[in-house]
Amino acid sequence: MTTPSGRRPKHLASSPFKPAVEPVVEVFEVGDRVTHDIYGLGQVTHVDSHAVTADFGSKNVRIAHPYPKLHHL
Repeated sequence: MTTPSGRRPKHLASSPFKPAVEPVVEVFEVGDRVTHDIYGLGQVTHVDSHAVTADFGSKNVRIAHPYPKLHHL
């Protein structure tokens, strides 16, 4: 649940539920070696604020934030 501004409400200490875990978003730089669950091994060729482009040998793939299935080596 989020508020209209996009933020989650404050977690109350008396709540019986655990606070939601914030996802860790990886930061990529040009030249980083990466692996993707579908495309395999590759290298980052371009980074912008919303996506990463990686060369996987047979094709260049643009992967949008939060970079699903893309991991550093």
